[in-house]
Formats: sequence, C-alpha cells, structure tokens
Amino acid sequence: MATLPNPLPSLATSGLQLPPGKLVDATIDEPWHEPLLWCADEPASPGTWAALRAVGRPVGLLPVLVDGGIRDQWPDAWDLAPAMMTYPGDHDAEDVLSEFWEAYAPDELDADDEWPGLAPAPSVSGPDAPDDLAAEIADQLTDPGGPLDGLRMALAPARRSADIPAAIGWTGPLNHENDVARLCAVLRSWEDRFGIRIVVLGFDTLIVSVGRPPTTIEEARALAAEHFAFCPDNVNQSTLSSLDAYAEKALLDQETWAFWWD
Repeated sequence: MATLPNPLPSLATSGLQLPPGKLVDATIDEPWHEPLLWCADEPASPGTWAALRAVGRPVGLLPVLVDGGIRDQWPDAWDLAPAMMTYPGDHDAEDVLSEFWEAYAPDELDADDEWPGLAPAPSVSGPDAPDDLAAEIADQLTDPGGPLDGLRMALAPARRSADIPAAIGWTGPLNHENDVARLCAVLRSWEDRFGIRIVVLGFDTLIVSVGRPPTTIEEARALAAEHFAFCPDNVNQSTLSSLDAYAEKALLDQETWAFWWD
C-alpha cells in the first residue's frame, strides 16, 4: 500500500550502496503485485540505520529494524496483508483512540467510558532531533550483546516513519485492529506531538524512539490513556497495572516506547 511511486522495483539498478539483501513480496494469500520492502540478509550493526536512512530517504525509502522474534519469522513469514490496509491520512487519530477507549476502558480499567481527549504536546522539547535519536536508539539495539539479538535492517516505501506499518501491510496488532492504517494515524499524531520514529517492527511488537517525551507527570498521565487505547495489552498484561503507574514508569522522560499485542 505505497502511497507514492514505489522505488523498490528499480532498487537493483538504482546505484544505492546497500548490504546484501532481498525484496519481499510474500503476503498472507499470494505474492503482492510489487515489492513491499527490502530486507538485509545479515543482522544489522551500529551505524547501519543512519547509513541506510541517508541513502534511502532521497528516493522515498525509510529504514526500520525488523525482529524475527522467538520463531525467527522474517518478513516473508510475517503474514503481511497490504490489501487489508487503507491510507493513514484518511483516519483521525482522536476518532480512532476514542473508539478504542470506549470499547475497552470501562471493562478493563473500570474507567468512565468518556474519552479524556488527546494529550498536549510536551512543554519542553527533547534534547535530540527525532531522526538523530532514532539512529542512536537503533545503534544501541544493534550493538552486540544488546537487548535484542539478530535485528535486520529493512527499507520501506513510505513518506513518513509513521506510515511504514501500513505501507508494508504489517499485521502485528491483528487481534486489536485489522487495518493498521488506523493505528498509523495515531503514530502520525505522535510523530507530530512527540517526535516519534518507528525503530523496530516485530511479528507482533513495535518499538519507537521518542524525541519529545513527556517531562511532567501530568503530561505523562494524559498520554497514558492514549497508550492504553492504542495497545491495551501494554497495561493489562504488564506489572504496571494502572494508568498512573504506566505513566510514571513507561512514559515520563522515556525516549523509547514499546508495544506488544497478544
């Protein structure tokens, strides 16, 4: 579901300096009519993110690390489904979040079903430019002995980082939302307010860098409602079983956010 001319088919003749890799077009049903992403053959190392962003961005490709998970499922085994995706720009972030809040919060949080509204942008800007921070986080994650082992670099045809999941037909949140473009609308809003960049996509996981995280507990608490609506499992299936605890431990001054859908 690339929204611009897809540069991937001509990648082999583009002259871009890329490590060995392959184009991925495998989907749930049958190969897609055009490549969905390029994925490196070998694990990434520090510096790879920044290098691939520099060569890919001018031609409409953005970097993302892919995590095969415990089952070693690389993109050709991810159940990609681009035909299920709409366009992120056709959805409103607050409408999406309020719908999820009204569906889940009364039962799972014992909270009022009235949506509290979007959190304001942080009053204090972060110390790093969002793209520089994303590269820094990617380097930390791909450093040998880091918290995630074997991450590979990929390039996706997307205008902005928030659109990458829909552009490749990612189905990680399938139990929560079939059309990931609706969640990408939220990611776009977080990109604008909090300077997020998608750093890692796994089979059912997502890690983003946060260039402008909340710096007060009030800001973090307002944002916690959005995170619950976006991914209820972050609260329901963690040791941070309340929004206040989640705000303090997972959001306040945190430069990465991680999501997992059961």
